[in-house]
Amino acid sequence: MDWKHLLSCLFGGFFLCNAVPHFVNGVMGRSFQSPFAKPPGKGLSSSVVNVLWGFANLAIAYLLLCRVGNFSLQSTVDVLALGAGLLFMGLMNAHQFGRFHGGNFPGDANASTAKD
Repeated sequence: MDWKHLLSCLFGGFFLCNAVPHFVNGVMGRSFQSPFAKPPGKGLSSSVVNVLWGFANLAIAYLLLCRVGNFSLQSTVDVLALGAGLLFMGLMNAHQFGRFHGGNFPGDANASTAKD
């Protein structure tokens, strides 16, 4: 197994996981943190910016998984590499976004919550 292929699966998982919160919040019409906000990663970006950012992450994940690598659901090693990327980025996102939406300390009365 080529290590470059596994690395593309791992990073494909990173980008695939990062696409979800941005795209979903954008489609729902909610503002959400993005690298284009002021300050980056802390301020809120518009729903349109988040849809575009989520789609860009999805496109990068596709390129890494299907063009750079040759991802196969039949390959346990491929699935494990993708899963590791998804899990790692998921935990990072939970920590990062939890600071702003009360997820890190759910019982904390001072934590801000997402507005519906």
